[in-house]
Amino acid sequence: MCVEALPPPSGRLTRRGVLAGAAALAGTVVAAAPAVAAPADRSASGGAARGGGLVIRGGTLLDPATGEVTENAVVVIRDGTVRAAGPRGSVAVPGGADVLDAHGRWVLPGLIDAHIHLSTAAEARDAVRQGATSARSGSTSFYQDIAVRELARHSPGLAPRLTAAGVFVTPDLGETVLADPDLTPLARLKDGVRSAEALRRVVEVNVARGADVIKTRVNERAGLPEQDPLTQVYSHEQLSEIVAAARRRGKGVLCHSYSEQGCHDAVTAGIRSLEHGAFVGERTLDEMLRRGTYFTPTLTAIAGLAQSTDPVLAERGRTYLPVLERAVLAAHERGVPLAAGTDSSGGTVRPIGSEVELMRAAGLPALDAIRTATTGAARLLGLERTVGRLARGFAGDAILVDGDPLADVSVLTRPVRVVRAGVAL
Repeated sequence: MCVEALPPPSGRLTRRGVLAGAAALAGTVVAAAPAVAAPADRSASGGAARGGGLVIRGGTLLDPATGEVTENAVVVIRDGTVRAAGPRGSVAVPGGADVLDAHGRWVLPGLIDAHIHLSTAAEARDAVRQGATSARSGSTSFYQDIAVRELARHSPGLAPRLTAAGVFVTPDLGETVLADPDLTPLARLKDGVRSAEALRRVVEVNVARGADVIKTRVNERAGLPEQDPLTQVYSHEQLSEIVAAARRRGKGVLCHSYSEQGCHDAVTAGIRSLEHGAFVGERTLDEMLRRGTYFTPTLTAIAGLAQSTDPVLAERGRTYLPVLERAVLAAHERGVPLAAGTDSSGGTVRPIGSEVELMRAAGLPALDAIRTATTGAARLLGLERTVGRLARGFAGDAILVDGDPLADVSVLTRPVRVVRAGVAL
């Protein structure tokens, strides 16, 4: 059945109907309201707003971009933005500012989870509290991530700065056809979302509803015992159609993938980032390096499979994890850009620090592992001038940890304090 003759998606639905409905599903009612600037000037204990901003004082500051370590550092944040950062004595502390004492602790920029499924306000809040002050969605069933993105703009302490993916471009949309009246005609397609017209339609509806990126797949899921993650569901031609439709609207594509052929087809079709990619091979890694394609391996999710009570999933996790670790190290040694992502979903939010820890276990030096959740992930999200560092002009997002992350990256799994947009949480 052809869907080409359908009228274009309604833009009006984006700002009101979809956001209001998604907000209800996400457990928040603010997403349909106009965006407003969030006050950054709160007390360090999270109390009432004050006019002097926030000063993080006395900690050891790590700049992931340069690897520079500054003892007894001062970071000045005002209106949600870093105004100055450096050693104490070289940075002027404004009068009236709230002070967050960081003595004995290390201070890093807020971390980035480049693959997470946030469907509720509670999940969004958990992600921030665990150090993910920025994130990229791996899709949601009913546009909840778009509502979470709006929540973050209103109340940054409640949600990470989010790059939303909208709904999945997948052969079987399932209940997602009920997410949008412009998707429901696709339920009549006998073979699912496979034709060029149907693929373009899902991309177009996503963009009309406000998605920042497009999520698709080339293989079946690893987390469902009845599916075979090495089975390919889209061809190179179909993936190319999705990428072309997204590019016409200025959007990149992230692609769920496992098999070597699937990974290769996805990369050569022009995706922006390869997700999971356990069996990605050398030829595909070389192609990724040539194209600048990112690799988001989600080691945390694969390690989690090994802990499953389902014997099929547990065996799959035990088998896939060492293969994926070797792929991560091979990618790093070639210079393929890596981004950290937990693939958290289903109400359980894993700390992004756990992905950094697994990157380190795979063989990355500690600083390079930290970069996958800071400067590297920031470039993937197109936010390299906004997040990933605590430097003048960057977002006032930070985490404080007990211990030296260059000696033990596991401290990133347990942030002592989180600062979001200049507010200490």
